[in-house]
Amino acid sequence: MKTWLLTGLLFMAISATYAQGKITGIISDGSGPLPGANIVVKGTSEATSVDFDGKFTLTTTKNSGEVVVSFIGNENKTIKFNFVNGSTVDLGTIVLSSSSNELNEIVIKSSVIDVAKDRKTPVAVSTIKAAEIQEKLGSQEFPEILANTPSVYVTKAGGGFGDSRVVIRGFDQKNIAVMINGVPVNDMENSSVYWSNWAGISDVTSAMQVQRGLGSSKLAISSVGGTINIITRTADMKQGGLVSLSAGNDDYFKSLASYSTGKMENGLSASVLFSNTIGNGYVDGTKFSAQNYFIGLGYSSKNEKHDIQFTFTGAPQWHHQRSFANKISEYVKYGDPTSNKPNIKYNSDWGYKDGKEYSWARNYYSKPVASINYDYKITESTKLSSVLYGSWGRGGGTGSIGKSAFAFKTADGLVPFDEFVKFNTGQANTVGAPLAPSVIAGHEGEYITNNKTGFSRRSSINSHNWYGAVVNLNQKLSESLTLDFGFDVRTYTGFHFRNITDRLGADVYYDNTDANSKATGGRYLYETNSASASFNPFTDVKNQEKIEYNNNGNVNWYGAFTQLEYSKDNLSAFLQGAISNQGFQKEDTFTYLEADPLYKTDFENILGGNIKGGANYNINDFHNVFANAGFYSKQPFFNAVYPNNLSVVNKNLTNEKVLGLEAGYGFRSGIFNANLNVYYTSWKDRYQRNRDSAADNIDGYYDFSGITEIHSGVELELTAKPMPKLDLSAMFSLGNYVYEGNVESNRYDSSNNPLGGGTTTTLYLDGVKVGDAAQTTLSLGGKYEILERFSVDANYRFADKLFASIDPSKFSKEDNKGSLELPSYGLMDAGLSYKLFLGSSKKTSLSFRLNVNNVLDKVYISESRTNIFASDFITGNSGDTYASKGQTYDGVADANQVFFGYGRTWNFSTRFNF
Repeated sequence: MKTWLLTGLLFMAISATYAQGKITGIISDGSGPLPGANIVVKGTSEATSVDFDGKFTLTTTKNSGEVVVSFIGNENKTIKFNFVNGSTVDLGTIVLSSSSNELNEIVIKSSVIDVAKDRKTPVAVSTIKAAEIQEKLGSQEFPEILANTPSVYVTKAGGGFGDSRVVIRGFDQKNIAVMINGVPVNDMENSSVYWSNWAGISDVTSAMQVQRGLGSSKLAISSVGGTINIITRTADMKQGGLVSLSAGNDDYFKSLASYSTGKMENGLSASVLFSNTIGNGYVDGTKFSAQNYFIGLGYSSKNEKHDIQFTFTGAPQWHHQRSFANKISEYVKYGDPTSNKPNIKYNSDWGYKDGKEYSWARNYYSKPVASINYDYKITESTKLSSVLYGSWGRGGGTGSIGKSAFAFKTADGLVPFDEFVKFNTGQANTVGAPLAPSVIAGHEGEYITNNKTGFSRRSSINSHNWYGAVVNLNQKLSESLTLDFGFDVRTYTGFHFRNITDRLGADVYYDNTDANSKATGGRYLYETNSASASFNPFTDVKNQEKIEYNNNGNVNWYGAFTQLEYSKDNLSAFLQGAISNQGFQKEDTFTYLEADPLYKTDFENILGGNIKGGANYNINDFHNVFANAGFYSKQPFFNAVYPNNLSVVNKNLTNEKVLGLEAGYGFRSGIFNANLNVYYTSWKDRYQRNRDSAADNIDGYYDFSGITEIHSGVELELTAKPMPKLDLSAMFSLGNYVYEGNVESNRYDSSNNPLGGGTTTTLYLDGVKVGDAAQTTLSLGGKYEILERFSVDANYRFADKLFASIDPSKFSKEDNKGSLELPSYGLMDAGLSYKLFLGSSKKTSLSFRLNVNNVLDKVYISESRTNIFASDFITGNSGDTYASKGQTYDGVADANQVFFGYGRTWNFSTRFNF
C-alpha cells in the first residue's frame, strides 16, 4: 500500500512539473540592469524579481498569457507569452522607459545647466517633470507644485494671481536661487522673484529640480536655502502640437496652443506656444488677465558638433491684489460674527467704480527674456557651452496717495471709490468736505490733488534692463576626472519712480517732491499712465511724468568659477569655487540737485564668492551615502548698500556669511526608494527689511542688521510601487530655525524718513524661532490606475510649528514671549485623470483632468504679519487680555494681521495632443 501511495504521489509531482513552463529574460532601463524589478503573470499570483545582473526566471502553470514588468520610477510594460507545457520562453532584453522624477531621459546638452544626477551628485534633490506639472498644477501657482517636497513651505500670500511665495529650509525666495536653463533670474538689486512675472513658465517647463541647500550650481549665486532649477522646452522637441482648455472656480479660464516642428533634415527646428488666462480670483477683488508666449528656434549640425537654440518668452499680466493683511477681527466682522466664522475671501483693497471692480492694489508687469544658447563639441573630450541673454522688465504696482483712504469703507467693508470721485470733483459725498476749485493763477477752477489732499491712485514703477552671459568650458581630463571653468557677467539698470495712473476725477496732480523743481514752485501734472502691462518690452520709462521719487540703480556683476569632478566605479566627488565682484551705483534725480555729488554716486564694488565640495559613494546597487559642505561670502542687497534709500553708502557694510553642512543616505529597489538627509546652515551678518504692520505707518518698514540665523533639520522622502497599478509617496521634514544673538533695528515711513528720531533699537531675538515657514511638514500621497489610462490620485499634507513674522515692537525687551505659533493644519488634494488614444498609432490623444484642492474645505491661517499673543493685554500693560475678553480665533488673538489660505477650489482641463 505504501509503495502504491508513494508511486502515486511521485506521478502527481511529475505531472505537475510537466504542466509548468519557464519564462526568462533580462530587465534594463537602456543603460544597465534593473535589479529588483518585478515580473508577474497577469491575473495570477505567480511572480518573481530580477537579480543583480537584471536576469529573471519565472515558473508558471499557464500556457499563454501576459507578464507585467514593473520597476519604481519606470513605465510598466506588458509582454505576451505562449509555449507548450514544460518548455522555456526567453523574452530577451526588456527595456523600461523612465517615468520617474529623475532627468535621465531629458537630454541636457549644455554644461551651463547644472542638473543633479541620482546616486552621483552629492546634494539633496527632488525633481518634478512636465507630465506631473501639467497634470496636478491645474489653476494653482507655479511654485505650489513644490508643496509636497521636503522642507518646502508654499503659501498664496495675499491670494492675488502670481503672488504666491516659497520658502525652503526656512529661507525665503530672496535667498533661493531660481535658475532657468542655467540663467539666474533673481532680481539683481534685492534678489526678489515675483511669480506673476513667470506665470507662464509652467507651460514651457520640461522639468523642475529643487536642490535644497547649497546645490550643485557652479555660479556664485544666492542659494542659501536651495536652488530651483527650471529646464524649459527647446526648439528641437518632438514633432507635434497640443491644444488645451481649462476652467475652474471663480470664472477661471485658460486656453493654450503649441506646435513643434521637431528636428528637420536640414538641422533646423522651431517651437511656439501661446496661452491666455483670465479669472475673477478666489479672493474678493482679485480679477486678473495674463498671457504667455514662447518662441524657440534651433539649429543642430549634421555632425552634432554645433547646437544653437534661440528662445524668446514672456508673460505680460495684470492682477488686482490683496496687499494689506487685515486683522482677524476684520475677517470675522465681514463674515459671520455670531459664530466667529471669518470671511477668508475678504479684501480691504478694492471696491466698485462706475459699477466695475476697481482696486488700490493692482500689479502689472511684462518681463520678456531672450536667450541664445550655443553648444560646441570641440572634441570628444572638450565642450564649450554658452548663453547670452537679455531681460526687459516693465511695470509696477499701484496704491493710494493723498488723504488716508483706509478709514473710509462701505457697509460691506469695501473702498468707496465713487465717493472719492465726488470728493475730488467738489460734489457732496460721504467722506468729508469736498475739494474746492483752485484759485491759483493759471489753474483757476481746476480740482487739484497732491500727496496730502484728495484721493489719487499712483503706481510705484520697478522696471529694468538686464543683460548677461554665462560661458563654460568642460574638459574631460581622463576617464575619471572632468574640469569645468568659465565666467558669469551681468549688467543691470533698475528704474524706480512713481507716477499717477488715475486722478479719480481731479483735473491735475501737484508734486513738489523734486528737489530740482522746488525752486520754481513745483510741477502741475496732467498725465495719467496705464496700469496694464505692455507687450512692447522697450516701452519708454525715462520721459514719463514722475512723482515722489525717481532713482536708478545700476548693478554690475563679474564672476568666474571652476569645478573639478571625479567619477569612477562607485565613488563620485566634486570641488567647486567661484568669485564675483558686484558693483552698486545709485542715481537720484529727485532727492539731490544736479550739482550735488550724490546726484550720481560712484560704483561701490564688493567682492564675494563661495567654495563647496562633496562626495557620493554607492555602497551597492541599493544603498548610497553622500555628504557636502560649503561656505558663501554673499554680497548684501542694494538697499543695504544705500540704507534709507539715500545715496550714502552704509558705513557698516559687510558680506553675509553662510556655512552649510549636509549628509544623506539613499536606498533604491524595484518597489521602494528612500532618501534621508540631515543639514545644518549658519547664516551670519544678514540684512533684512520688513514691512511695518502698524496702522499709523502704512507702507512703512523696519531695517535690521547683524542678524544671525541657524537652520538645521532632517528630511525623509519615500516612494513605493507595491503593485503595478499603485504608486505611493511620502515625505517628512523636521526643522529647527532660530535666531542667534540680538539685532539692531531702525524704523522708517513710506517716504523713507526715519522715525523715532533716527535712534537704533536693540531687538532681543536670541533663541526666537524664525517665522514665515512651517518647520515641520508631512505629506502622504497615492495614485491608483482603476482602469487602463484612468487613474485617481490623492495627497494629504500637514504643516506644523508655523510661526508668525516678527513684529519688532514685541522684541525691544529681554522678557519677550518669542514668536507666535500659529495653529497647525492639514490639507487634502485629489484628482482624476483619463487619457484616450485616437487612432492606432497612439500619437494622437485626448486627455481629461479634474483637480480638487483643499477637498475638505479646511479654514486655516497660512501666515501672520504680527505676533500678538492671546495672553497679551488689549491696551497698555494691564487690564483685560484677548483671551479673557474672548477676542480670539482658534486660540489666536484676533488683533493679528493674517492671510487665510484658500478654501476648496477646482479645475477641469482637456488636452488634445497631435
